Amino acid sequence: MELTGRITADAKVHSIKDGRKVVRFSIALNDRYKPKGSEEWKQLTTYVNCSWWQRETLAPFLSKGALVELAGRISVSAWKNAAGEAKGSLDFFVSSVKFHGGRAEKKTAANPAAAPAECEAAIDLPF
Repeated sequence: MELTGRITADAKVHSIKDGRKVVRFSIALNDRYKPKGSEEWKQLTTYVNCSWWQRETLAPFLSKGALVELAGRISVSAWKNAAGEAKGSLDFFVSSVKFHGGRAEKKTAANPAAAPAECEAAIDLPF
């Protein structure tokens, strides 16, 4: 199965009891639809918890806002919390990651956007 979405928070590396490491992150899948009989479009966002078991060195690249295409296996988890409420989640076991585009860069006072360069006087070219 393949999913394409934006990462919702920077990935975190977790160690498990047997010494293996897993990279955990989540993505948002956005969809639009127009309900029958309505002229207004609705936005639907689905959040998917992802885990990458292959190399933890990928974690720094899985940062908030990055657009990624993931291949892997999906599963559903259901449970009751301490208050007895039913809870559930979509979990995705990632087998490959493909990066698309990027994320919007943050502008800060310490790092202002580059100003356009001043043009030098035109040089007389022979052609």
